[in-house]
Amino acid sequence: MARIIGRRLLFMIPTLILVSVLVFALAEILPGDIGRVVLGPYALQSQVVQYDHAHGYDKPIYERYVRWAGNFVTGHWGDSLTYQIPVLSYVIKALGNSLLLAGFALVIIVPTSVLIGVYAGLRRDSILDRIITISSLSMTVIPEFVSGAILLVVFAVSLKWLPVSATPPQGSPFIDRFYYLILPAIPLMFLELGYVARMARAGTVQVMSMPYIRTADLKGLPRRRIIFGHVLRNALVPTVTVIGSQIGWLIGGLVVVETLFVYHGIGWIMVDSALNHDEPTLEAAVLLVAVLYMFSNLCADVAVAFLSPRIRMGA
Repeated sequence: MARIIGRRLLFMIPTLILVSVLVFALAEILPGDIGRVVLGPYALQSQVVQYDHAHGYDKPIYERYVRWAGNFVTGHWGDSLTYQIPVLSYVIKALGNSLLLAGFALVIIVPTSVLIGVYAGLRRDSILDRIITISSLSMTVIPEFVSGAILLVVFAVSLKWLPVSATPPQGSPFIDRFYYLILPAIPLMFLELGYVARMARAGTVQVMSMPYIRTADLKGLPRRRIIFGHVLRNALVPTVTVIGSQIGWLIGGLVVVETLFVYHGIGWIMVDSALNHDEPTLEAAVLLVAVLYMFSNLCADVAVAFLSPRIRMGA
């Protein structure tokens, strides 16, 4: 297990370097001048040039990248050009909001989708299996902005059962935040529940066709023991891998949902900083999402290795 973790961590280093280069380069090609963004449209060009020179924005791109990467590693992320607040605290707070929304959705998605998928796999080709398969496939093809807009109009605007915004009023108890997260969490559940359920079903069907399952059945082992002792452990290996990758997607791919429901998470500030040419905030947010995405995949690899002794032996 230690060998698996060490190998994944070593692989993350060059990946992070490559991602940081891409993030910095993409942020640099955004239209507009940083000095002009900060000083405003009525500032003199000489003032803009002076600002860029004072903050090193007129230096070669490789020098600015080295300085930015070094500051990011040491925790000196600078100030937001739009709001004039420290980027570190601003991004971390937004990330906490996204983690709360993603975690709230995952608590419902993971057990429900695994239960549905395994149940369908154990009853392969039955009417219920076909209903679950078609329903899960239908969920994955509906974009979150479509389902989110429909839910918003029906349950928030028309019926007024749920709030329009996902952000609770200032001073609200922490428990009230989950009430405001119900509506934005549902579009995420549609996508992820269908995808994870299909993977759990496919893994169950594959394991049920294995010779050792037939052997256990012929030996007269109870059905419950076969399912919980042999089927689930092996069927969940590909499902855990998918869940790990989807955690990273949920954290970084909440742009549409957070924008639609006015929720100040990491996806919302990435859009806001890109529109306002706020390079320090945009670069920090995107790179932090990349780090979390790789970390979630690392956790998934460790969980898969724990479930499958063959992977541990082959590491």
